[in-house]
Amino acid sequence: MKNAPVYYALAQVQFNPIVAMEKYVGDIQDELRRKGYTRFERRENTQLQLGQGQTEPQVNRTVSWLMNKEDKTAGFILDTLSLTFHTTHYATKQEFIPELLDGLEIVHNIVKLEQINRLGLRYLDAVLPSASENVNEYLIDQLHGINFHSKRLDYSYHESVFETECQPLVATGKLIARVIQLTSSLGYPPGLSPHGLEPMDRFILKQPRPHAVIDTDHFVEGRIPLEFEKISQQLSSLHDALKKAFAAMTTNHAKKVWLNEPRNGD
Repeated sequence: MKNAPVYYALAQVQFNPIVAMEKYVGDIQDELRRKGYTRFERRENTQLQLGQGQTEPQVNRTVSWLMNKEDKTAGFILDTLSLTFHTTHYATKQEFIPELLDGLEIVHNIVKLEQINRLGLRYLDAVLPSASENVNEYLIDQLHGINFHSKRLDYSYHESVFETECQPLVATGKLIARVIQLTSSLGYPPGLSPHGLEPMDRFILKQPRPHAVIDTDHFVEGRIPLEFEKISQQLSSLHDALKKAFAAMTTNHAKKVWLNEPRNGD
């Protein structure tokens, strides 16, 4: 699509815990630096958790390492349990999926992973109607929500969860499709942030405006062997189902707009 609505995309692999990951980070960063991911940042994260029977919250501190491209269009997030490749300048799956696999191979060669526990893809698509349009022209009727001709819709949320058929390593996946309509600047769902990356110019909203975010998340879980060709096929299978879900949620009008050249001022 020449005017594709994807403004943020992630591909993630979760693996067996590597408690000593920090001692390997230098070697991993050096390999990724040679591939163009030259910006490096160590982040300390703090989370409050209150378990059953606890009266005081437990403070969990974790560390992650960001390795981004100099132009801030894409990067990797590494921690003791996972590797994520993310981008704000998505092009095609033929460019996207191999980047995660290249990063995973680097981590595996240095750390010697035992197995993978989870593979997932997640896409955020921005529905940004022009001044003469409205959001509902882009979404199928079932996603329009309640309408009683109010002055302005501030927020609405729709979520569906599906069991899917996948291949070749894990046969069953989980697909979550969310549609959020709101009047605001374009943002990110809770717990999701493009750490260190910058959006495309056309996704920077200078003023709050009515729009929607289509948030699709597809993943498989299980004991997944480190067979890179089959992992690539599994990710492609996840992507194909996401593509079908996205097509099922959007109208012909939306597809025509996104297939055309980007519109000035939109």
